[in-house]
Amino acid sequence: MPSPTIVWLRDDLRIADNPALLAASRRGEPTIALYLLDEESPGVRALGGAARWWLHHSLSSLAERLGEKGVPLVLRRGPASRVVEDVVRESSAGAVYWNRRYGAAEREIDAALKSSLREAGLLVESFSASLLHEPWMVRTGGGTHFSVFTPFWRACQALPAPRRPLPEPDDFVGIPPALESDDIAGWALRPSSPDWAGGLRETWTPGEPAAIDRLAQFLTEDVDDYERTRDEPAAGMTSLLSPRLRWGELSPFTVWHSAAGAPGTGKFLAELGWREFAWHTLFHFPDLATRNLRPSFDAFPWPPVDVEQLTAWQQGRTGVPLVDAGMRELWSTGFMHNRVRMVAASFLVKNLLIDWRLGEEWFWDTLVDADEASNPFNWQWVAGSGADAAPYFRVFNPELQAKKFDPQSRYVERWAGDSLLTAPIVDLSTTRKAALAAYERMKRTSADLP
Repeated sequence: MPSPTIVWLRDDLRIADNPALLAASRRGEPTIALYLLDEESPGVRALGGAARWWLHHSLSSLAERLGEKGVPLVLRRGPASRVVEDVVRESSAGAVYWNRRYGAAEREIDAALKSSLREAGLLVESFSASLLHEPWMVRTGGGTHFSVFTPFWRACQALPAPRRPLPEPDDFVGIPPALESDDIAGWALRPSSPDWAGGLRETWTPGEPAAIDRLAQFLTEDVDDYERTRDEPAAGMTSLLSPRLRWGELSPFTVWHSAAGAPGTGKFLAELGWREFAWHTLFHFPDLATRNLRPSFDAFPWPPVDVEQLTAWQQGRTGVPLVDAGMRELWSTGFMHNRVRMVAASFLVKNLLIDWRLGEEWFWDTLVDADEASNPFNWQWVAGSGADAAPYFRVFNPELQAKKFDPQSRYVERWAGDSLLTAPIVDLSTTRKAALAAYERMKRTSADLP
């Protein structure tokens, strides 16, 4: 009697270089792919609106590709601890495979399921698929985790090279049992009232085939100019691979081995390393989205939130052209150029004196590439409270940044030309001084700050 293999998919929505899926094909039993939308398990962060839109389309693409191989994609909704065991029981599965997750709540869920399923006699295996190096493998000479990027990345590069991408499974044997599956439309992942996703549809084609095409296009057409022009938002030289990596439509191993050794890819690969650094930090500090990584910043004297200023920032109506352009690009496309992300974040935290956590929540809801590591990690970097953070007194002056990286205002005119004629909601010089004064007050209570 067949004992199907369940492949529990999470942020690995691909067929190529998918260790769990490949292992299932080699087990020699019918394969069932399962994706469950877990918005109920304690500690699991609910997806933002833009991420939900991407998930809908990526799952639709994956279901079509898996169907061509005779593998059904079963969609279920609910707490993982219950739903996975339900599908095991309904399918009489003999094995469950998945690729690892690194958030604390997710690891607890996976560990408990692995234990209970093994006790029930199932074969349960997890695989490395979303990071080049496991977080417990990169350690300082003293055996601790790294808190500074440069030595972290140097240590990663001293390790054996990341494994080669695994082949796409050729054949899946047998016919899996027919299981009930949710209709993805019933999940209401796409906005409808109102439908604000027009810009997302115009900008992106989610799914593994489009991800593979974008990687090839970037390495063929853009990478030569990446290091020289990557900070210029109008140049269009960003890789646009971050949502592909976030959803696992591409593996970091595929990106690494496609780019490694090619001229001019060193800086690009270091950005892949920065992503690793964020995930390794989350592994060791699971409250990254809600707690200052540096406890001294708990004493920062945030004033009461000015709701009008926060709303103006969210809507790109600050009168600061580069900030407004970035925030409008974000709302329209679910994406923002990385240099502009830093400028917009710095303006919120250090000119409006609004807690970085409110900015992180907004980006979480509006970015298609927001993940639970990189999003809070980068916000804490700008705020000065995180790992290897920019010093708090480093304020990204948006006017100087615009003169340096958008000197002809091409980016600003595309997204927020009217902002060039609008008075800023705050004085940049005055608010910078207020931010530094607040930092000095915090320093008086914190001995570990410069």
